[in-house]
Amino acid sequence: QVQPVESGGGLVQPGGSLRLSCAASGGTFGGYGVAWFRQPPGQEREFVAAVRATGSNTYYRDALKGRFTIRRDNAANTVYLQMNSLKPEDTTIYYCAQGMFATMPDDYDYWGQGTQVTVSS
Repeated sequence: QVQPVESGGGLVQPGGSLRLSCAASGGTFGGYGVAWFRQPPGQEREFVAAVRATGSNTYYRDALKGRFTIRRDNAANTVYLQMNSLKPEDTTIYYCAQGMFATMPDDYDYWGQGTQVTVSS
């Protein structure tokens, strides 16, 4: 059973960048879509970006297009989320999940514990 493990979160100033990593522990991501979600305080978990198993297709939350980039390295069993031009409203916990290439949390079976991203001066 695969366990996604996120890393790379931290504190960054507005306008800065972070790269989150999601590694597959105890298995592989092969054959499955992988997505990033985030959950602002008091709100439901929201879709950020997804990448198909082959890495050939990606999909983004409309509001994040152009700032966030998802990429997977199947040889390394890792999926990355490059976040640029970060804003204070991007502050929250980011989760990685394995499942279908889709945008709803229910389409994903395995979830990581999350990594905190804080954008503040």
